[in-house]
Amino acid sequence: MKKYIAALCVVGLLSSCNDYAVLEKNPNLPTSVPAELTLRTVLSNMNEGAWNDAMRSNQFYCSNYNYYSSNEYNWSAASLQFTTLKNVVKMEGEAIRSGAKAVNPYAAVGKFLRAYYYTKMTLAVGDLPVKDALKGLTVDQPTYDTQKDVFVQVLKWLEDANADLTTLIAASDKSLTGDIYYNGDLTKWQKAVNTLKLRVLIHLSKKADDTDLQVKQQFANTISNPTKYPLMTSNDDALQYVWSSNNKYPRNPDNFGNNATRENMSKTYIDILKENNDPRLFIVAEPAEAKIKAGIPATSVNAYEGASSGEDLADMSTKVLKGEYSFQSRKRYYSNYVGENTFILSYSEMCFNIAEGINRGWATSDAQSWYEQGIKSSMSFYGAALPADYLTQSTVKYKGNNADGLTQILKQKYVAFFQNSGYEAFFNQRRTGIPSFLIGPGTGNGTKIPKRFQYPQSEFTTNKTNVEAALKRQFTDGKDDINYDFWILK
Repeated sequence: MKKYIAALCVVGLLSSCNDYAVLEKNPNLPTSVPAELTLRTVLSNMNEGAWNDAMRSNQFYCSNYNYYSSNEYNWSAASLQFTTLKNVVKMEGEAIRSGAKAVNPYAAVGKFLRAYYYTKMTLAVGDLPVKDALKGLTVDQPTYDTQKDVFVQVLKWLEDANADLTTLIAASDKSLTGDIYYNGDLTKWQKAVNTLKLRVLIHLSKKADDTDLQVKQQFANTISNPTKYPLMTSNDDALQYVWSSNNKYPRNPDNFGNNATRENMSKTYIDILKENNDPRLFIVAEPAEAKIKAGIPATSVNAYEGASSGEDLADMSTKVLKGEYSFQSRKRYYSNYVGENTFILSYSEMCFNIAEGINRGWATSDAQSWYEQGIKSSMSFYGAALPADYLTQSTVKYKGNNADGLTQILKQKYVAFFQNSGYEAFFNQRRTGIPSFLIGPGTGNGTKIPKRFQYPQSEFTTNKTNVEAALKRQFTDGKDDINYDFWILK
């Protein structure tokens, strides 16, 4: 009898365990998320905003109030997007689970997103895990691939994405939903894919002769074959984030009192506009009060003044109180909640990238035409009328496929990056030295402009052996120093 009771107890316990395993599952929690919902989240994460740390590092504007921020380049760890990339993998898997074919819109856009985020991350830190990454629990300590291998993979993803989109467009596939940028229009996504490819190739300008990357050949093939590699044709094709009354533009009526006088325009940016008599100056900035009081009309470029990012912050604050510096435009940036669209990939940038590649001799085409089209499209974004003599004045008229012409292209591209595209303006300046960034006690870091970010501390906690091996491979002393050059800059 005792044995029988014991047996019943064991059976009861086992039954209870089984019941608990069933009850433990919460029917209210989803075990999967539809691909379109994940896509919406991942795409939203691409928006890098405006009037933030990146834009100060780009030397577009300055903080003059130390309590809130400074203009120092004392960088630390980068923010890597591996969680977002794992969501991309999840999105791709859910599309297949829901019955999609191997070649489907989510997989094609997923390849673009992989290329986009990996480019962003490797430009920030250097070597990264690629082959062993994004495998979840199967590889929790991935080895690092070289920065070159990262770019080889990025270019392959973009090539494959373009091929997949060609197939899907030919089949009139309309199944992409959750797309907050192009509303499922795969023809626009294909243009974005190839526009990103040109950006990546331009970033590799110091590696143009690498036989594995084939930068020159890929560039020439892309711009010479619009049937195979469609590109953006106007601002309407831009990949851009549209702000709303629910997700407000970073500068809006609600924070006018907090930011309007605590931030002023940067000399690096303002001086380029002034030297070119650029109408965009009057749209993005306010005239300096001291200049107006001195009798200089607001219609003159001489009424506008930017502060050096390297200026001591106390000195800058004092000069701001005296009205010596220009603020951001109240009308453009504080009059409503939706502000201006924020580019992720713009048509203007693409035009300047093509002009740069041609200037460097990578392809035979008309660099001047692309350069001028880049200027016109940027002016159009601001609603600025192009003055009749703007393109013919000595500082703007294209000086040919030489160093002077390249400087003109790079300066105009820098201007077009204003409050857009995250750190792209910084990465281009780091690569070319144009425009010259201003330094001094206000920029910190021993008055040096850094070259890179550090790896996140979490990598040293969870993947110490591999991240340290990557550092030793990249830098002689193996230090994670923000002032060191890495492969792409050598």
